Amino acid sequence: MTQPNAETAAEPSNRWNPAALIRTILVPLLAFAGGLALLQGVLLKGPAGTLRWVDVGCGAAACAVLAFRDRARTPIAIALALVAGIVATAGAANMVALYGVARHRRFPVALAVGLVNLATGCGFWLLYPGNSTFSLTVTVNVAIAAAVIAWGSMRQAQESLLLSYRERAERAEREQQLRETQVRQAERTRIAREMHDVITHRISLVALHAGGMMVDPDPTRGDVRDTAELIYGSARQALEELRLAIGALRADEPTSLEQPGIDRIGDLVTDAEQAGQRVELSMDPDIVEAAPSGVGRDAYRIVQEGLANVRKHAPDTTAVVSLAVADGTLRVRVANDIVDDTLGVPGAGAGLIGLKERADLAGGTLRYGPSAGRFELIGELPWT
Repeated sequence: MTQPNAETAAEPSNRWNPAALIRTILVPLLAFAGGLALLQGVLLKGPAGTLRWVDVGCGAAACAVLAFRDRARTPIAIALALVAGIVATAGAANMVALYGVARHRRFPVALAVGLVNLATGCGFWLLYPGNSTFSLTVTVNVAIAAAVIAWGSMRQAQESLLLSYRERAERAEREQQLRETQVRQAERTRIAREMHDVITHRISLVALHAGGMMVDPDPTRGDVRDTAELIYGSARQALEELRLAIGALRADEPTSLEQPGIDRIGDLVTDAEQAGQRVELSMDPDIVEAAPSGVGRDAYRIVQEGLANVRKHAPDTTAVVSLAVADGTLRVRVANDIVDDTLGVPGAGAGLIGLKERADLAGGTLRYGPSAGRFELIGELPWT
């Protein structure tokens, strides 16, 4: 946290400020009144006759300079200190200027101006030694200057502390808003990734149904009707899931899509087989009961993406799906023979990239690629 700059703190702005205008006029008037009171009631011996009126005029001019103190506090304070060394009615204006330096400038600057005040106070005693003894004059001047500097410095420190607290609170609020935005964005990104997985699965089923109808040389009316029903059902489910996903993304506070687990992998296989895809599933039934929710969700997405990729890139092969737990790790594998025939469904490979990120976040691994004439998608997730 950077500390407020004392050189510029609390300086006036260029905006119209009635309170500042009143203060600008009132302070010189009060300083002049204080100078007159000092001249009349405090000094035992001072300027008399014509010099008194000269003193009053010079004091009035010195007080008027206070109206411009915000523009050059230190030079004005030094000038008034020098004037106060010979003009009695400038004494109060001198203290006001000293307070302004202590209030808005660094302490060493205020201390230097205070020393100038002490020196000019001794000069005033040389002009009018009959007012008091030299020791008393020095003592009074030191006490007044010290009190004024201490008061101004204390106010500056108080304002600096309040400003630092305000900045700290504002920064904490901005950081909180940033964290909320990051969490919301992360949730939206995750929903978008899940939307990709879900929609790719449904659309690949539609493509598989349509592709099967295209290669049938002489489909019967019943076959056409059954295939149309399957395409309609898959497309409707895809639209419904897309509507839910977009609704979640548009909401101010996005909520997750449905989070299926290992218990729904059987439904994936059933949907694929109804679409004409050949799938072999090997999974221990005990895994379904014991699977943690997070691991089950990730395993479901791996199988979903794997089956969708097989439908798109090797529709005439058999997809082999296996899930097994060994040494505290769930191993999910989707494999198929590598062939040249594909459905021609476009893909950018974002699904596998998203799966790899999902596995990394879960503390597992994901690898994919050809192996011994087969394409394998293997995910290993911690069984915790």
